[in-house]
Amino acid sequence: MRRPRPLQRLIDGRPDDSGRRIAWRSTLLIAPAMAAANAVGALVVFVLATYVVPSPEFSDRDEAVVWNLVAAAIYVLAACAVGALWGGRILRPVRAWLREERDPDQREQRMILRSPLRLLFVNASLWTLGVAVFTALNLLWSGALAVKVALTVALGGLTTSATTYLLTERISRPVTARALRSGAPERPVLPGVTTRALLAWALGSAVPVLGLLLVAIASLAGRDVSEREVAITTLGLGGVVLATGLLVTWQAARAVSAPVVAVREALRRVEAGDYETEVPVFDGSELGLLQAGFNRMEAGLRERERMRDVFGRQVGEEVARSALERGIELGGEELDVAVLFVDLVGSTTLASERSPTEVVELLNRFFDVVVDVVESRDGMVNKFEGDAALAVFGAPIPRDDAAACALAAARDLARRLEVADIGLEAGIGVSAGRAVAGNIGAERRFEYTVIGDPVNEASRLCELAKSRDGRVLASERAVEAAGESEAAHWRLGEEVELRGRTRPTRLAVPAG
Repeated sequence: MRRPRPLQRLIDGRPDDSGRRIAWRSTLLIAPAMAAANAVGALVVFVLATYVVPSPEFSDRDEAVVWNLVAAAIYVLAACAVGALWGGRILRPVRAWLREERDPDQREQRMILRSPLRLLFVNASLWTLGVAVFTALNLLWSGALAVKVALTVALGGLTTSATTYLLTERISRPVTARALRSGAPERPVLPGVTTRALLAWALGSAVPVLGLLLVAIASLAGRDVSEREVAITTLGLGGVVLATGLLVTWQAARAVSAPVVAVREALRRVEAGDYETEVPVFDGSELGLLQAGFNRMEAGLRERERMRDVFGRQVGEEVARSALERGIELGGEELDVAVLFVDLVGSTTLASERSPTEVVELLNRFFDVVVDVVESRDGMVNKFEGDAALAVFGAPIPRDDAAACALAAARDLARRLEVADIGLEAGIGVSAGRAVAGNIGAERRFEYTVIGDPVNEASRLCELAKSRDGRVLASERAVEAAGESEAAHWRLGEEVELRGRTRPTRLAVPAG
């Protein structure tokens, strides 16, 4: 990301600046900005009146020049005093609110957002009054002269007003961002993209065209306009447009692009997975609503991601991903799965000898090992049942090596529990076969689970394993389904008839 320039750093400050500092900075910068805008307007009037627009023929030219200069000096001083008082009155509520370090109410927020527009109105009013004053003054010598002065002063006022709005809007961004921190209005408060484009058009197109119209009016009024005067007019207007038009167009483009660039950068961060991104809202137009809309969208995405994370922790990442991609409906599908069941030994004694807080802490440490081992072997812990856990391999995403993964996980888990500093033992049972995997329950409340003979067999094997050396038992069919590589780690033993089953199960234990 590019580092901000010194002027930009001065205007924007730091995100953690106090309200007093923001108020001081905005007041410090707005006064010279308005002075600069008026200076640009005065320069436009001087260039147009002196070099560009042809002067009509009338007597007492020197007297008119002297009176106009004196009147201009007096009016500028008076206008500066009035403008400073008027502008200070507009900015006073802004400074007061910031110094109190609080969120503005709805009325204050609207006043703050509209302050650049109100400052534009101050300049526009003073320049409009100037048009009336100097038109009336120059009528004493010539009607054509009065028209020329009126139009040149009007063009200067247009330049000043447009420049004032764009500069004060830029300087007020930190104030606007602080005002909109508590929430953006539902409707735009400031003129938006269209108005800013019109301001740029006014100086980039309207000023030169109106200047040419002045020449045409002078010619139609009977004043002979030579080719030299037309050339001077064209060159003068071109210089004015290149200087002031470029400045205002650049400011208008920056005012439009800055919020869009901020949203674009935030979108890039969200695409990279940063859901804590937030765009500072510093525009009171539809661009500010765009920024606020992005923040609301991002808050929704953040909430959705949080829900997805919680959902994934509750049911497992694969189940959550499958539900989001394929939708959720009751029912299931038959799959070849492997099931690992693990249950603590002596949990009743544990609960009677320790406090509930200690029991929960031990169970969490125990299940942390279980989840780590199962997921490292591409399985899914489907549910926790008190002090027991059911892990499934091959559902919801089918796997050809589900049995091998479950058996390897059983061996890993036995070793991890043996060396872990938990002080708990557990029986582990593994089975494999055909089962139904899907959403079981009611429309309003259901869970993803696996139902079938492998689940029952794994549960019974786990129960039996609690009383056997090594604490790990698997069924013969699970070993046969695992393939030669994993089967080599297991040794077949006797046949037993597990509780609740009608067929005998041949047991398998880890070899070694």
